[in-house]
Amino acid sequence: MDSLRLPSLNALTVSHSSFQKEQRAKFSGKLNYFNSSMPPSLILSPPFRTLNRHRQHRRVMQMQAADEDYDLKQMRDMAAAKRRWDAMIREGKVNVLTPREAGYAIQLNNKTLLDVRPSVEKKKAWVKGSTWIPIFEVDDRFEMGTISRKITNFIMGGWWSGVPSLSYDNQFLSKVEEKFPKDADLIVACQRGLRSLAACELLCNSGYRNLYWVQGGLEAAAEEDLVIEGPQPLKFAGIGGVSEFLGWTDQQRVAAAKEGWGYRLLFSARLVGIFLVADALFLGVQQVSRYIQDIRSH
Repeated sequence: MDSLRLPSLNALTVSHSSFQKEQRAKFSGKLNYFNSSMPPSLILSPPFRTLNRHRQHRRVMQMQAADEDYDLKQMRDMAAAKRRWDAMIREGKVNVLTPREAGYAIQLNNKTLLDVRPSVEKKKAWVKGSTWIPIFEVDDRFEMGTISRKITNFIMGGWWSGVPSLSYDNQFLSKVEEKFPKDADLIVACQRGLRSLAACELLCNSGYRNLYWVQGGLEAAAEEDLVIEGPQPLKFAGIGGVSEFLGWTDQQRVAAAKEGWGYRLLFSARLVGIFLVADALFLGVQQVSRYIQDIRSH
């Protein structure tokens, strides 16, 4: 895995660089608000306050430099991976199929579809008769390093997109080898097409020679291209978080254009409900603060 220098999971799912910068700015604003709201008893004397500010500034600069280095490394890893993947396809090591062509191969020629998506996407919708072996899976470990990554992923956009913290499955190749011989015809697919390319590279390097990649992923498939099972449409399998709840994803906008006003009213009602709940919480906090002040005054 390390020798392949695969880009991290955020780069293989959706680019959040601009979104992350916006969230950092908002988070910084919240920190400033909390600092300005500190009670007088917690405010340090001027010399210590100045020293503390210098330390905080130095830490912020270090964090910003680390973020920039991380983003730069992500871009370099992604660019290097793309060059390898382009060469792999150009040299004919992996064949390219459209979702419709993949559907024909599965239904008419009994080819096997290898679904490498994580469980959060697979449980929403899947191709009938496909074999599911995820290359990346939801990281459910509760260790110091994994918890910090989960918090960072949530702050940097996971709350909005619903993309969880994922980790590479070290048993991916062994699981595939247990089910399929090296001469098997495998149609490899994920939700958007990037993780399946990473899987094709791993499989190709391990000796598989009859590999087919679904260009654009399962999300690019039309309703008639593949036989789908599951509780949701296939195009909705890759969305989540607050954006899905409010209906602010591209997939839901397309569905709204087809379904009409009834579909849009559902998400409009959810948005109004959020504002009402937020307003009620704000009024409740005000009432509680007044109640506490009345108790202290007496």
